[in-house]
Amino acid sequence: MCPEGESAENLALMGEIDRQFLETPFYGARQMTWHLRAQGHLVNIKRVRRLMWLMGLMPIYRQPRTSVPAKGHKIYPYLLRGMRIDRPNQVWCADITYIPLAKGFLYLVAIMDWSSRKVLAWRLSNTMDVQFCVDALDDALARHGAPEIFNTDQGSQFTSWAWTQRLKEAGVRISMDGRGRFLDNIFIERLWRSLKYECVYLHAFSGGHATRMGIGHWFDFYNNRRPHTAHGGANPADVYLDQLSVSGPGLRPALQPTVLAA
Repeated sequence: MCPEGESAENLALMGEIDRQFLETPFYGARQMTWHLRAQGHLVNIKRVRRLMWLMGLMPIYRQPRTSVPAKGHKIYPYLLRGMRIDRPNQVWCADITYIPLAKGFLYLVAIMDWSSRKVLAWRLSNTMDVQFCVDALDDALARHGAPEIFNTDQGSQFTSWAWTQRLKEAGVRISMDGRGRFLDNIFIERLWRSLKYECVYLHAFSGGHATRMGIGHWFDFYNNRRPHTAHGGANPADVYLDQLSVSGPGLRPALQPTVLAA
């Protein structure tokens, strides 16, 4: 399930780049090259730029590769400016991140409820094809019903006909971040940081099956047991259900267990 063709040395470099990028998401290829050289790696900027491109990483003041819309795809306006988001299924968001493995790498998409921070669905893939994103969306809609608004970046997966048409069919309003606006989707960016430091980097998964199991266990922990500062120590699943109980009959809870499968 893992992409092939990268040397063990390059995979190790990609792991180091991934860790540093979580700390300094404003680093471009030149700054990342300086960082790697300071760590003792003999690399040039051309190599670092290629690896960052492969990982989908570019600094936040430029458009990330995972956020580049395909030519001809419609870009939708950002709808959340000034909006008070205080109930479940009011706004969902989604993003894609790179997952380093011992001998390869994968891509992960997750869908989150903005108000409760609950992870509603996720999928792993060895390509950036739109289908794994649509599969996660279908899972979230089947489990939780449709949100009022869905916010993403302008990545080609999220501007694609397959993704936007699925949202339109479900009656969902589409919102997209401004180009390169890292903070517009800050909650899911924080999710990636927690996932990687609390799960991915600790286990150094060797393949797709182990990665899927490990991430699945961590998302279950995150949703159902991990205290969340923004909620005064409550976990996202409890907050989601508590908010749902007072938000009116138009919103329905998950129809399946909260343990998510990729």
